[in-house]
Amino acid sequence: MIRKGIVLLAAAVTALSCSCSIKGGSSVEGASGSNGGGVSPELTVTFLDIGKADSMVIHSADSTVVIDCGEKGDGKELVKFLNDKDISTVDCLIVTHYDKDHVGGAAKLINKLDVKRVIGPYYQEFSDENDSFRAAMKEAGIEPEYIRTDRAFELDGAEYTVYAPKEDSYGPDNDNDFSLVTKLQYQDTSFIFAGDAMDKRLSEVMDIGDCDLLKVPYHGRKLGNLDEFLDSTTPEYAVVTTSEKEFSKKTADALSSRDIDYRTTFANGTITAHSDGKDISLTSER
Repeated sequence: MIRKGIVLLAAAVTALSCSCSIKGGSSVEGASGSNGGGVSPELTVTFLDIGKADSMVIHSADSTVVIDCGEKGDGKELVKFLNDKDISTVDCLIVTHYDKDHVGGAAKLINKLDVKRVIGPYYQEFSDENDSFRAAMKEAGIEPEYIRTDRAFELDGAEYTVYAPKEDSYGPDNDNDFSLVTKLQYQDTSFIFAGDAMDKRLSEVMDIGDCDLLKVPYHGRKLGNLDEFLDSTTPEYAVVTTSEKEFSKKTADALSSRDIDYRTTFANGTITAHSDGKDISLTSER
């Protein structure tokens, strides 16, 4: 295993085979998106089935946000997914951290599509994948936003809050805790994407508020304070982007004991959440 160095940066498908519905949480004041007939346009969140890696596409009528791009070879699958949906522009790419199973496909995405904005955490990891990511941004003329404080923005009636890590260092080779955690509020429905946050990082976002759907942190591996985090965020539904080997029984038990209806990419394939602003329904490949 190649030892990774961490230093501060100065600037450095869906198939209808399964479905369910959950009720949304608190409303967002002033949220837009109504079509004038009382029904909001649909927002979808697709969790790509790419093994123990993360790549999620959030798409609405007039915006697309990508969170992570999987490994290097997964970039091709991500680009194909977007092309198949006639999506040529990504309004914002959020890279939670720079491990290869999150940043690996980012260069391919930037090289093939028009990526308007890139947000990442304020640290650097030395790897070929991260070098390719930075080179692709430079070639495309993208000035990345490496954040040390929380960042909020709105796209097409969806409100995003990106929570930055609070520490300058989490110890050697422990860059998972630099993971950006993103909360998405679309009218009465809410999502939390927890990256690879481990115990210390989860403690930093314990007060993030509740959500309807949680992207389970760290590919469903065992975490000491996951129970506390689940009790704090109270999701009704959860998605685990993982392989069968990495999915911890402790995590499965924590979800089941709280009656959280969860799906995993290794068992269910690509998973898509559909929000109309009031309710969320889910479809998956299997």
